[in-house]
Order: sequence, then structure tokens, then C-alpha cells
Amino acid sequence: MFIEHLPPESHTMTALRNELTLQQLAAQADKGEPEKAPWSQQEQLLAAAVDAIRRLEWTLICLNTDKKSKRPDPPEPMRRPGAGPVKKKATLTDTSANRLFELLQGGAA
Repeated sequence: MFIEHLPPESHTMTALRNELTLQQLAAQADKGEPEKAPWSQQEQLLAAAVDAIRRLEWTLICLNTDKKSKRPDPPEPMRRPGAGPVKKKATLTDTSANRLFELLQGGAA
């Protein structure tokens, strides 16, 4: 129980991590939830710097992409404690737009 609260860079946590198999490491990486871990002010500042660099890189790519070409999606911010992953907005397809139009015109299913 006390071991769970040690910082990840502690000797004990490093030794435990070094004993994991590749499969165990992969399973932990898949289940990773950084938003549930406490972060120090230093980690918060580092995440803010990473987000700023990602936005600058995205802006640079967008500025140097042809206007007719598809631009990349903006980068997602780094996940922080207490905040879940960003949910993608639903897109309206032609099929669903036509169905919505029919429903609005009184065409009940």
C-alpha cells in the first residue's frame, strides 16, 4: 500500500518496473491513466510546454500546407490529473444529414 504512493522515479519503483516482463509492461501501458495520478507543479509546467510546442508545430504545418490540401487535426493536449481524454465531436455525414432533414420535414420513421 505504501509502495503505491512512492514517486515513479524512486529506487523501489524502478526496481519493480525493471522486473516486469514485456507483456506486463505492454499491459500497463494500455491501461495507463495519467489523469488519475498526482502531478507536481514541475510536471504541470512541462505538460504546458509540451502542449505549446505541439500547437506551434501544428501551426507551422498548417501554414506550409496548400490551401486545397487537407490539414491535420489540432493536437490534443497532454492528459492531466482530473481531466479525461478529449472527446471527439460527432461529424454529420451525408446520410445522417439527409435522415435529419427527412425527420424535420415530418417524415417519422
